[in-house]
Amino acid sequence: MARPSDPELEVKILEAARRLWEKGGAGSLTMRAVARAAGTNTPAVYRRFRDRDDLLRGMLRRVRLEIAAELERAATVEEACEKYLEYALEHPWDYELFYQHNYELDHSPRAGEQVIRPARAVMKGKLQGRLGGSEKSQETMLTALWMLGHGAAMLLIDKSIAPKEAPEARKVFSAAVKALMKEADFLSKLKL
Repeated sequence: MARPSDPELEVKILEAARRLWEKGGAGSLTMRAVARAAGTNTPAVYRRFRDRDDLLRGMLRRVRLEIAAELERAATVEEACEKYLEYALEHPWDYELFYQHNYELDHSPRAGEQVIRPARAVMKGKLQGRLGGSEKSQETMLTALWMLGHGAAMLLIDKSIAPKEAPEARKVFSAAVKALMKEADFLSKLKL
C-alpha cells in the first residue's frame, strides 16, 4: 500500500532549503541535504522540484511574495520603501537569493513559467494612486526607488557603511526617498 502524501511537504522542503541557504549559501543547497533537513527522502524532493534551480525558483517565489506582502501593508510609497529596506536588512540571505539569482532563474531556458513580480505590481499601484500619469513615468519612478533601495540595502548588508553609521545612513535613505517623491508630486501636478 502506498504511503499517503504529505500535503505540507512542499512547504517543509522550502523551509528546509531556506534554513540551509541561511547557514551556508548556495554551496549548502543540495537536493540530498534539503531532503534530510526536511525529514524526507531525495526522490520526494525531486517529485516536487525537478532540479536545484527549480528549488531555488520555489524559494525565490516565496521571497517575492513576502516582500510584496510587506509593501502591501505600507500606507505610503515612502513607508513601502522603508519596509523594503527593513526586509532586506532583516533577511539578508533571502535578499541575496532575490538579487543574485533573480535574473538567471527568470531567464533560464528551463524556467518554463511566467515570471510574477508581485512587489513591482504593488509599488506600481501605489505610484499610480499617488501620481497618476503614464505607465512609463511610473516605471521610471519605480526604477529610481528600486535603485535607491537596493543600493542602500547592499551598502548596509555588506557593511560598506559601518554599523555605527547605519542609523545615519537610514536617515539619509529616508530623506532621499522623500525628496524623490516630493519632486514626483510636484511634476505630477504640473501635468494636470
